[in-house]
Amino acid sequence: MQSDGRPVVVDSLRVLVVGQGYVGLPLAVRAAQMGHRVVGLDTNVHRIEALTCGSSPVEDITCAQLGPLLRDGTYRPTSVPNDAAGFDVAVIAVPTPLSEGVPDLSYVLTAGRTVGRYLREGALVVLESTSYPGTTRNVLGSVLEEVSGLRMGVQFALGFSPERIDPGNRLWTLVTTPKIVSGIDSASLERTAAFYRGLVERVVPVGRCEEAELAKLLENTFRAVNIALVNELSEVARDTGLNLREAVAAAETKPFGFMRFDPGPGIGGHCLPIDPVYLSWWAEQARGQGSRLIDLSAQINAGRPAYVVNRVGQHLAGLGRGLDGARVLLLGLAYKPGSSDLRESPSLEVARLLASRGAQVRAVDPFVDPVAAPAALNGVRLVLATDEELAAADAVVVLTDHETFDYDRVAALSPFVLDCRGRLADRPTATVEQL
Repeated sequence: MQSDGRPVVVDSLRVLVVGQGYVGLPLAVRAAQMGHRVVGLDTNVHRIEALTCGSSPVEDITCAQLGPLLRDGTYRPTSVPNDAAGFDVAVIAVPTPLSEGVPDLSYVLTAGRTVGRYLREGALVVLESTSYPGTTRNVLGSVLEEVSGLRMGVQFALGFSPERIDPGNRLWTLVTTPKIVSGIDSASLERTAAFYRGLVERVVPVGRCEEAELAKLLENTFRAVNIALVNELSEVARDTGLNLREAVAAAETKPFGFMRFDPGPGIGGHCLPIDPVYLSWWAEQARGQGSRLIDLSAQINAGRPAYVVNRVGQHLAGLGRGLDGARVLLLGLAYKPGSSDLRESPSLEVARLLASRGAQVRAVDPFVDPVAAPAALNGVRLVLATDEELAAADAVVVLTDHETFDYDRVAALSPFVLDCRGRLADRPTATVEQL
């Protein structure tokens, strides 16, 4: 053991991790903690500057974890591509967003070209970024071969191991969550599995990259489709005078064949709004027809912010006024409780739609730093959940159910609450409505 309690790895590797965000940084830190020499490469200069100073931009990694690794040089963050040279293993963990509804692999291609320039015979390259089946072999592999002049499966190994990061989850972390591993051939699979066995508690080998890529898309599409189901049923239940949340709780008592999903204002984060679109797009390219179920689910989930705004409007209309000039207080902007992550958050779309209809929008989120995320907030004014703010609002909308909110006080002081998360489900009063 080293003096700080970290194990010494006999077969210490030179590891390059491209992308130092929610996925890449935890991986880089874990690899360094296990004794590998890690270079964390990112094009975001401000992020690298923060990391170099020991400040983590990712909630799952603390400054206390970074400090020892930076001091002994085990982990070295950089924005200089030349620092990528000399790796034994390169892991690509970069975004795969959508561009006008079409998969955007520009970050993967750019990372592949960088890795390819420094790729040496015998090295292993692993893609962690989520994408459609065939990306690792046909897209990344082709770029690596073109730039390096080496042949995948012959002169270098190539694998795919999809990230399963759930920001803020203290139970299922990078280490404790089973890790899918795959390769373009059996040797690449063995190399990929061996690398991750030294980092996580359990690896799950999958024969080919294509099935592993499909598995990752399936995981999140499963969730998105089921969320769309309960979102649609919540509207049906309201129109027919039924309590969907009570029905869901009753169904959950079945010990087999049912998994609980709850309705909400929409879906957010780096996976759920995007991964199903990748899957349907790939199906369209592969067989000339996408997935009607996935496409419909995406439409239902995407329409939820507008439904939330319409519900607020309906309440105000019942009072003889409209949204124009109304003061609306949003509780929670992050896409999930206990997190500051604003990526694809439906709360931001709710805020935008309210503002477009003339509402005075204010928001409370103790996890979001207005200085660090001004562009994402798009003009939404962050305030504290004071008694005065709650009482002065024409409507309070619970969008993200942070545990730090005092829901008893919210219910007691607010003239009207639209509860999109079921935190006040036991208070069916004239001033509290469930979504």
